[in-house]
Amino acid sequence: MWQAEVRVDLDAIRDNVATLRAGTTAEVMAVVKADGYGHGMLPAARAALAGGATWLGVATLGEALALRRAGLTAPVLAWLHAPGLPLHEGVEAGVDLSAGSLPQLGELVGAVRRAHRPARVHLKLDTGLARGGATPADWPSLAEAAAKAQADGEIEVVGVWSHFVYADEPGHETIDHQLAVFAEGLATAERYGIEPRYRHIANSAATLTRPDAHYDLVRPGVAIYGLSPLPGPQPAGLRPAMTARARVTLTKRVPAGQGVSYGHAYHTSRESTLALVPLGYGDGVPRHASNVGPVRLGGAVRPIAGRVCMDQFVLDCGDDPVAAGDVATLFGPGDDGEPTATDWAEAIGTINYEIVTRFGGSRVPRIYDGTAGVAASPPEAPGSDSTGEAG
Repeated sequence: MWQAEVRVDLDAIRDNVATLRAGTTAEVMAVVKADGYGHGMLPAARAALAGGATWLGVATLGEALALRRAGLTAPVLAWLHAPGLPLHEGVEAGVDLSAGSLPQLGELVGAVRRAHRPARVHLKLDTGLARGGATPADWPSLAEAAAKAQADGEIEVVGVWSHFVYADEPGHETIDHQLAVFAEGLATAERYGIEPRYRHIANSAATLTRPDAHYDLVRPGVAIYGLSPLPGPQPAGLRPAMTARARVTLTKRVPAGQGVSYGHAYHTSRESTLALVPLGYGDGVPRHASNVGPVRLGGAVRPIAGRVCMDQFVLDCGDDPVAAGDVATLFGPGDDGEPTATDWAEAIGTINYEIVTRFGGSRVPRIYDGTAGVAASPPEAPGSDSTGEAG
């Protein structure tokens, strides 16, 4: 018997990637950073590769090395590196690394000298997001230095890339502006003799809406997990892969006016049945879902009553017949009328990315359904994720 669980449909991840792959002539990099957006990095990566992805994308060197240790040989790009990291380990493992400044390029060249093999590098151009990457003013210097390092046999410039500001708002004026800056940056790099095999700027939103931004490689993240980065209806062919649910631990009748949970931020309007659900902010439920987070229980969707606690929250079920052991579903694909992660995001003023990622690495077990990418999985350590049906 189980108390609370997160279920992940690996076949949905595979099929989502296949849908995205069918919509582009570019190769697909499945972004599996942050523990696969809470879905489990290794199972998600295998399922994505089964769906036709040819690349994997992660933020950190540690994530990339974990993929390699698990036996995944597909090209991997890792892009977020603080100074002083052992980048030579990434070079030795055949991980592609990003450089968006002269100091970052210098660190990569130093890693090459320790690894005794060239580094595969993606040069990042800041086209307007003002996060990582070289500004247009600094870009010529970076391109020139990279061209020299490539001529010296220290690096291979595999890619040139950037990231959108507002691709999740189709038609936003920044999209065309960034594409123009990116095209100019590619032309500048070419003048220095850099002609990368992969030019990439499209995230999930641009993969779905801007085929002119696909270039040679697209980098969908949240879309491979079946979640839309766009306003409006769910894009056709994408199915949410994660379901979060728990069994009610107890119910009780309380009088009208009863304060519920810490601070009595909620009071019953009449005599009601309260149901206690054993999930809280220690498990990934946002505390700011207090009084607003939607949960399906007993055939109805009800907001959380009162404050979310570390381990639990309460639902006010009125006179509906609910009992200990009944299943409360926080979110899922929506097939049975349950809320989706997008519904949760809208209720608490965030994005669906955050909702699912919060459940990664929690004490709640992840249960994997489907077969995509499972066969090659190494044995799981006790207490870790498992595959198959819950008891």
